[in-house]
Amino acid sequence: MEGEKRKIRVGITHGDTNGIGPEVVLKALSNPMILELCTPVVYSSSKLLNYHRKSIDSPTPQFNVVKSADNLKANQPNLVEVLGGDEPNVEYGVASKHAGEAAFKSLEAAVSDLKRGVIDVLVTAPINKDNIQSAAFNFPGHTEYLEASIGNEGDKAMMILFNEQMRIALLSTHLPISKVSESVTRENVKEKIMLLNESLKRDFGIVRPRIAVLALNPHAGENGLLGKEEQEVISPVIEETYEQEKVLCFGPYAADGFFGNEQYRHFDGVLAMYHDQGLAPFKTLAMDDGVNFTAGLPYVRTSPDHGTGYDIAGKDMASEDSMRHAIYAAIDIYRNRERYDEMTANPLEKHYHPKGKDNVVLDLTKE
Repeated sequence: MEGEKRKIRVGITHGDTNGIGPEVVLKALSNPMILELCTPVVYSSSKLLNYHRKSIDSPTPQFNVVKSADNLKANQPNLVEVLGGDEPNVEYGVASKHAGEAAFKSLEAAVSDLKRGVIDVLVTAPINKDNIQSAAFNFPGHTEYLEASIGNEGDKAMMILFNEQMRIALLSTHLPISKVSESVTRENVKEKIMLLNESLKRDFGIVRPRIAVLALNPHAGENGLLGKEEQEVISPVIEETYEQEKVLCFGPYAADGFFGNEQYRHFDGVLAMYHDQGLAPFKTLAMDDGVNFTAGLPYVRTSPDHGTGYDIAGKDMASEDSMRHAIYAAIDIYRNRERYDEMTANPLEKHYHPKGKDNVVLDLTKE
């Protein structure tokens, strides 16, 4: 690596090759300010990115092209060739198996380098969760794949969508609605509250996080009329976690009124019970600058909060704002973790002094 002080190395995957992933990567890295903050490392191919360049009516970066991430340049965007000349024919807007295979090759290579320590953080462009399926990728999405591939034994990944206005975590992620209620157990709710609390402290630098927990049923169940999960599971867990773990968690709040009245502004984090309950309002309010973060793992991974964008692929219409914010967020979270771990590494021992009822230290050598 060039330079005396190494910058944070940000690994970036190209995502679905028939979608807007390569486009938003190229656009985000065209800003020279990125190089002042990090060393970008894109896992893709020259041929593929050159094809996508043709659809973009704006400057795009010049890459240092390498076969291995062991040979990076700190002051230039790097491109690690991962397709080995087996680039798929780009068909904008088409969900092809070849595009899914190329997306997985990019992801697999980046994850391997992340585990080797060659890159420091991972930023993933959007994939098609159907066409990427294979014997090697049998997961509902990035979150579940990363939990299995880079998590330590027992680690639980949690999806957090955030921008400057709010942070929304999900109890269940890519789960059919018919199975959501099964996931709302005391164990799961408490586990996710604790994970969110820890992430808000370590990843976002919030000393005493305030967490809102959403209800599962309409109107928070209406005292059991519309569902009993609030009475039997969610409320007891909130009370237990508040009293026993000293976590500032409150609720359960009916989701419609919670977002409609902007109650989220009073909390540092929100725990939603299922995917669309949290993501529908979030993307309505934060589509351009939202970031998807995978909490609970030993490595930092972020991504834009949008999908493959098949409807606008190849039309130079995709905004790179969310991808750029995902890169910035990965850098910020990495640094927050460093600071938090340094501050909490060697706590001082607590010293207790025997005191009398008047708060005066007693001399225990005297009878």
